[in-house]
Amino acid sequence: MLQTGHNKSLAAAIELSLASPMFQELGPDARELLGVVAFFPQGVNENNLDWLFPTTSNRTDVIDKFCILSLTHRNDGFVTMLAPLRDHLSPKDPKSSSLLCAIKKCYFTWMSYPNKPNSRKARWITSEDVNIEHLLDIFTTIDPNSGDVWVACANFMEHLRHHKKRLTTLQPKIEGLPDNHNSKPECLFQLSSLVYSVGNFVESKRLMSHASNLWRERGYNNSVAQVLGRLSNINRLIGLPKEGIKQAKEASEIHERLGDTMAQARCLDNLALSLRDDNQLDAAEEAVFRAIAVLPKKGQEYRVCEFHETLGKIYRSKGEIEKAIHHFEVALGITSSFDWHDRLFWIHYKLVELSHN
Repeated sequence: MLQTGHNKSLAAAIELSLASPMFQELGPDARELLGVVAFFPQGVNENNLDWLFPTTSNRTDVIDKFCILSLTHRNDGFVTMLAPLRDHLSPKDPKSSSLLCAIKKCYFTWMSYPNKPNSRKARWITSEDVNIEHLLDIFTTIDPNSGDVWVACANFMEHLRHHKKRLTTLQPKIEGLPDNHNSKPECLFQLSSLVYSVGNFVESKRLMSHASNLWRERGYNNSVAQVLGRLSNINRLIGLPKEGIKQAKEASEIHERLGDTMAQARCLDNLALSLRDDNQLDAAEEAVFRAIAVLPKKGQEYRVCEFHETLGKIYRSKGEIEKAIHHFEVALGITSSFDWHDRLFWIHYKLVELSHN
């Protein structure tokens, strides 16, 4: 190094490695691939090299050579590098890196797939969440008018809610969007749902109310009803059942006008729970039977199970223990036939509670 005339600095040392015959033999794409590793805080997951770099035929060999040159190292399944190396090698203009943009598109596509709490395919987010959050943080800064970035942002929060419940550093950016931004209400809705999942119901209500107002201004009645249903549940949990009753009724009426019977049934169940908390037990009972009546007869067994549990809770509050036991046992029969372990536990728990009354 001293004989080259370069500054005695880390940057000079890095450039010497990049100028070495071993690195040069890796081909013209090696520098850009190294920049991608540098861009992500965790580096790149070795198990995902095939779909991250499909056009790089010698990707495994290239990664091995990076490690030999001490440009990268392996850590818990990721190929990563030290922070000073990342600072020097990360693309100064991420949008100019065609490889990074291709990987961004790949991540966004993965996050757009249908996501459910028990979906094993979506659990990849639990190891990649830091990288994706950084990717979104950068691209929502340098490309804030890109619709796909904010759609991916909403999808990311939904993935977190299902598979890795934690808050996100993206919240200030979402709230900072102009109210007329196309993606703001959906991002607020997903953010509120994520905040709800970690137990901050008051903050969740604030965010959900903002989303509701924005969708109401745009005339998106279906979205308004969906948010009102969530707000009804939140208000019940924070001890405001009367407010929850009002919202559940409005949501149910909107879904009924739109002909969405499944959503209407869910709102009626929310209404019943709020009425129960407000000690309007007869009205709560009537709301659940309405929910069961409007629900399709097939394919909605999980909802039917939930509704019978709600009836069990209502009858317990009314002191009608035999009726409460009957509806919990109906729910237990449905649950047992589908082997829903989480519901089985709670129904048995409720039955044990009733047996001590």
